[in-house]
Amino acid sequence: IGGFLEKPEVFQQIVDIFVERYNEIGIDSVAGLDARGFILGPPIALALKKPFIMMRKQGKMPNAISSDAYDTEYGKRTGLTVQKDKVKKGDRVLIIDDLVATGGTLSSAINLVHMLGGEVVECACVVELKMFIDPSEESGLPSRTKLFKSSNINHVPVWGLISEDVLTNEATLPEGYVDDGEEH
Repeated sequence: IGGFLEKPEVFQQIVDIFVERYNEIGIDSVAGLDARGFILGPPIALALKKPFIMMRKQGKMPNAISSDAYDTEYGKRTGLTVQKDKVKKGDRVLIIDDLVATGGTLSSAINLVHMLGGEVVECACVVELKMFIDPSEESGLPSRTKLFKSSNINHVPVWGLISEDVLTNEATLPEGYVDDGEEH
């Protein structure tokens, strides 16, 4: 998301697109995922005049419930947490993050909303990596479709503003760069 954060006019366009979409769908709150969802979610929530809910990594908030551990494209993660009073029974919640790949983090967030009696209207991301939706068995890639079905959350829609097929700019890395394999 660093690319659009340095361009306020692009960031504003992204926020405006999300606001237009969710103003029509009707939501009660916006939940952002730790940490990039904390950048995208608040301006969208403010424009919609809806509360913003932080879904954080474990150990960061008091009076919170936790989801089970989950897998991502980076490996196993401990569950997400949310404060118990942030989602009320019947609340229509929009979950926001910067990117969806395997759906592991989104599934954790969806489960938290359901645990508190809320309904996830949609999971929205700036970028959706469609190669993880339902890859062939031979690819060895994890399947978001299978994950959502096995978690009984396949009714929750996922929307991405753009997908990897339109990302054509190749990033250049500094000379000597070594990937440490960690999520940043």
